Amino acid sequence: MTEGDVLVGVLALQGGFDAHARMLRDLGAETREVRTVADLEGLDGLVMPGGESTTMTLGIAREGLAEPLTALIRDRGVPVLGTCAGLIMLDREHLGLMDIVATRNAFGRQIRSFEADLEFPDLDEPVHAVFIRAPWIAEHGAGVEILADVDGHGVAAREGNITVVAFHPELSGERRLHEQFLAQVREHVAASRQ
Repeated sequence: MTEGDVLVGVLALQGGFDAHARMLRDLGAETREVRTVADLEGLDGLVMPGGESTTMTLGIAREGLAEPLTALIRDRGVPVLGTCAGLIMLDREHLGLMDIVATRNAFGRQIRSFEADLEFPDLDEPVHAVFIRAPWIAEHGAGVEILADVDGHGVAAREGNITVVAFHPELSGERRLHEQFLAQVREHVAASRQ
């Protein structure tokens, strides 16, 4: 597949969606801001960005997005990357699309924001992670692979077509997680055309 060959939506109800869209475009994807059900049509992948999870929950309810997001992610198997509040939105207690329970603001308030270098099993060099009022994964099911942790708390995980991180790769200039996500999107598109 070639550059610009996939269309990736970025949930744009609230939060840091623009930095994700810029990074995805820099990596060759076409992007679309998602605010309504119609914006989900034809997407090959979706990013659920950081922000404020209560506001995002209200926005998803206001726009009637919960069922269409479930159809896109669970039924069609479209790859998803959730960051920070996006991780929270995908857990059992919100959209229920990933077998995890997130703890909001688990590392503390904004003043407790921090940066860390994290080892990932499928990357040669550590990922420089920016944590801002970050959640952690308090519980997870057997089908969830924890990819990275801080002090024993899961901060990155994968389950099937869903990858989540508790930090903001779009703010640190870390491109490899978005590159991996786009590779997954392209594999999904290629498989669906066979």
